[in-house]
Amino acid sequence: MRVLCLDIEGGYGGSSRSLYESVRNLHGNVEIEVWCRREGPIQPRYEALGVPCRVVPTMLHISSLPRLSRNFYAFGQFAMNWRGSGRFRQELLRAADERFDVVHFNHEGLFLLLRWLRSQLGRQKPMTMHIRTHLPSTVFSRWQYRTIAGAADRLAYITGNERERVSELAGREVPGDVIYNIVTPPGTSVTADLDLATDKRFKIAVLSNYAWIRGIDRMVDVACALAERGRRDVLIVIAGDINVKGSLPGLLGRIARSGGNLADYAKQRGVADMFRFLGHVSDPQPVLAACDILAKPTREYNPWGRDILEAMAFAVPPMTIGSYDRFVEQGVTGILHREFDADEWAKEIAALSDDSSRLESLCAAAALRVGKLCDGPSRAEDLLGLWNAAHRQTM
Repeated sequence: MRVLCLDIEGGYGGSSRSLYESVRNLHGNVEIEVWCRREGPIQPRYEALGVPCRVVPTMLHISSLPRLSRNFYAFGQFAMNWRGSGRFRQELLRAADERFDVVHFNHEGLFLLLRWLRSQLGRQKPMTMHIRTHLPSTVFSRWQYRTIAGAADRLAYITGNERERVSELAGREVPGDVIYNIVTPPGTSVTADLDLATDKRFKIAVLSNYAWIRGIDRMVDVACALAERGRRDVLIVIAGDINVKGSLPGLLGRIARSGGNLADYAKQRGVADMFRFLGHVSDPQPVLAACDILAKPTREYNPWGRDILEAMAFAVPPMTIGSYDRFVEQGVTGILHREFDADEWAKEIAALSDDSSRLESLCAAAALRVGKLCDGPSRAEDLLGLWNAAHRQTM
């Protein structure tokens, strides 16, 4: 079976790394080719596997946003750029029609490309899609999920939450399987970031580019709460883009409008000494190896995802927000709060810093949990099974 996988990130995000892990663990009678929208660290990795991988910058993608006005603007821009992607779309059409048995769309942001390709090829070509994010409850999200439900043969959901969300907003159950993202346990060759390791403070990793919905600015609130407790013996390590937008509320928005970023926000709040801003990090493993816990102060209430799983594989327990506890279980594999409260987070961090035996227990349980749920060969076999099922139903 020949499968074409379309990837929007090129190795700079969790969906891209998750696809790579699936391909790396696939065995059997299957040939994979990957097309990436961005050039990045993933292409050399595919080359090392002997998997053809090319970069096509005109691969357009878009997903629903929380604010109505932003959706009108984003989809308007998408429509304006659609014609410029014509050459890529025609090349995709020929390749899908002549060379591949299944086309896999690795992110729901490719839903309009999926719809277009389906309109060109009808039901003769199996098409599958990964559902990797939790879209907001908006009219645009309902349209996006209904479009996916009508165009894809089968869906791969990274947790049961995504399956429930699609069914809720699409108005019906959409065929597919829950396939947890693969996480490879760290090898002995991974060493901690030396600069971080020499800092003896209790270290908290945050692995994400800034976006309001991801809540990374909340770590400044946590740092302020820690400082009020007299606990400046904590270092918060941000690995990701820290640029912020002027449309944000309050002080953060004012700083953005004057050309500042998240580091300037921490400085204005008087806690710059408690942060280390690394910018984009292509390989987060040395950062994780040097830190004690991972923080994900999400405003989406999604205590799962690539950052959570990779941290747990490194025996780094996560601290996050939400109710889904398949991965992060309160007091067992990490710290899970239903709502964000900076004072409560500061209290928990101080307690973990002072209780090494409790921290070690969380570390061991986190690694054990993710090792059972995110095993590479098993989850890759699940994805291959989904492709086979889609292929069979069109034969």
